[in-house]
Amino acid sequence: MTELNVTPLMDLAFSLLIIFMISTPLLEQTIPVHLPKQDKNAASQRPEVDFQVISIDERGQIFWGKQPVDTVQLETLLASLAAQPEPPAISFRGDLTLPYQKIVDVISAIKRHNLTKLHLDTEVK
Repeated sequence: MTELNVTPLMDLAFSLLIIFMISTPLLEQTIPVHLPKQDKNAASQRPEVDFQVISIDERGQIFWGKQPVDTVQLETLLASLAAQPEPPAISFRGDLTLPYQKIVDVISAIKRHNLTKLHLDTEVK
């Protein structure tokens, strides 16, 4: 036999390529990410669900829908929302320039009232 059969070698090469393609992004967890932007094709369509919008602007002012509220009012509104038999989902919108702690504080308030249907809005590129 004068020819070398390279088919098993090509299968091995493609298998290794696939393994490296899958494992490489998992190893690179220190890449800086600019949030909260998202590609158009990755943005999922939101199903028809009742929801309440909570927003925080660049100054840190919290809004319930379009009404400005403070943290005490937010707690009261979340408690009344949690008392409903079928509470609506919460759509949370935070400004890109906010300190992360401000966002975590509002999400913690939502969790304290056992409101688990939470959607974090992002900007579409």
